[in-house]
Parts: sequence; structure tokens; C-alpha cells
Amino acid sequence: MDSYSTKILLAWGEAISGNTKLRDWLIKNGFPELGLFCFALRNKDDARNWLLENGHPHLMALINGAEGNMTAVAWLMKNNYELLGQMAMAADNDEAAMRWIHLNTSKEMFLIAQKIQFVKNRIDADNEDAHRFSKD
Repeated sequence: MDSYSTKILLAWGEAISGNTKLRDWLIKNGFPELGLFCFALRNKDDARNWLLENGHPHLMALINGAEGNMTAVAWLMKNNYELLGQMAMAADNDEAAMRWIHLNTSKEMFLIAQKIQFVKNRIDADNEDAHRFSKD
């Protein structure tokens, strides 16, 4: 994540939060992996496949880890993506991982981890909401 400027990281964070203009801007301006991450985070299979097929398995592992897949977190750690591994655990509501990010990385990465956690928790809550299921 060190290769992205602060401006791009801030745009990514806003895109994760639902800013479709910034998401589309990222896709069209040389950062398709960050824009498509937003779709993949929201369970869009074509975006998930794109990340895997276009050299960004670490971003897909971040999402899988945020969804509780500890094998994905272990893969991140083994492949020198400690920050993304910590972000995955933080997004999966691990308070120690969120604290690690806060103490060891930039404000931008801390905010991105919080935004991923918020989106993931909202998806989980929507999936558990009995009112969202058909009564048939």
C-alpha cells in the first residue's frame, strides 16, 4: 500500500464508504484494483475474480480475511502483507489488530480499516436481518 499517494488512499477510503464518483474515478484513472475492491467488498463475484486474475490476490485476501477467513490472513502474513493481514483482522472486529494499525501505520490506513469494518459489519447485519428474508 506504500505505492499509493495519500490522495489516492483518501479517495479509496471514500469509495469504500460508498462514494461512487470517486470509485469510478479510481477505476478510470489508473487504479482499477482500488475501485473494483469496492465492488468485491460488496460480494460482486466479477470484481472478486478480476482482482484474482489481474495480479491483486492480496486485496482479495484482505476481503476474505475481513469475512473471517483466517487462511487468507495467514496467507497475507506469510507473503509479507502484514498491514493487510492486520487490516483484515481489524475489519473482522479484532480490537487488537485495529489498535496495531492505529499505532503502526498512517491515519489513512487506520481510516480505511475502519471503513472496511463498517461495510463488512453492515453486510453481515443485513444478511442476519429477518425482515430482509422472504416469508414464503
